[in-house]
Amino acid sequence: MTNCLRVIRNAWHFYYALVLVVKVVCGAFGIALLTP
Repeated sequence: MTNCLRVIRNAWHFYYALVLVVKVVCGAFGIALLTP
C-alpha cells in the first residue's frame, strides 16, 4: 500500500514537471514567433 502510494506520488511529480517544461517551451516558442 505504502509502496503503491510512493509510485503514484513520483508519477504525479514527474507529470507536473513535464507540464511545467511544456509550458516554458510553449511560452518561449510563442515569444519567438511574436517578436520579428
